[in-house]
Amino acid sequence: MKKAMKWNADLYDEKHAFVFQYGEDVLELLDAKPGEYILDLGCGTGHLTKQIQDKGAIVKGTDLSPDMIAQAKEKYPEVDFEIENAADFFTDKPYDAVFSNAALHWVLDQNGMMRSVYNSLKHGGRFVAEMGGKGNVGHLIESTQLVLQNHGYTEQADTKIWYFPSIAEQATKLEEHGFKVTYAILYDRKTPLQDGDQGVAKWVTMFGAQFLEGIPDEEKPQILKEITQKLEPYYNEGGQWYADYKRLRFVAVKE
Repeated sequence: MKKAMKWNADLYDEKHAFVFQYGEDVLELLDAKPGEYILDLGCGTGHLTKQIQDKGAIVKGTDLSPDMIAQAKEKYPEVDFEIENAADFFTDKPYDAVFSNAALHWVLDQNGMMRSVYNSLKHGGRFVAEMGGKGNVGHLIESTQLVLQNHGYTEQADTKIWYFPSIAEQATKLEEHGFKVTYAILYDRKTPLQDGDQGVAKWVTMFGAQFLEGIPDEEKPQILKEITQKLEPYYNEGGQWYADYKRLRFVAVKE
């Protein structure tokens, strides 16, 4: 990422707990063993890192956000956490596995990330991850861009926040960096938003804040309202709002 995004760690835990709760499925894919040395890359507030440690693994959680790491250390003082850039890191002691949930799509420098992961793994080590995949929040991105353009904020509308690859795109990159892809799936996972029709505004404020950078605060409520109105036909199911999530899950082995 060009810069560390400013995260609200409390809001993340209170209103967007689905991020780590859905990630518990990916932990089964990781299948951490006692004594394994594992990196949780983009660990957020550390919930899954703690679960990995509870399985007997020796785990380190890293994230680019100081707020997330501070919250993780406060919640789980017995776990090793550190601020680190997923696109540029190294370790003196190689990992048995690198795990990541809902973080890699924030890393626009995928080549740097894959190079760092590959170099940090033991021979035969595994890279187990889930991230946003091709088409993830497609309706939301399209609606946000249209509203921003209508308000004359073309620069914000063109903001590149995430990388959402197809299976072929991600597998090709992984293979180019020396990995053998042993498992990959792209699937739809509609995700409930909190607080009814306020959910869209809260989601954009939390995860898409870069779309709103440079826009006067007094204009933001109207923009968020119009984005919500555009999304209602796609997101509102009898009062419960769902975001159009598409997730890419993969396992790759260092050859």
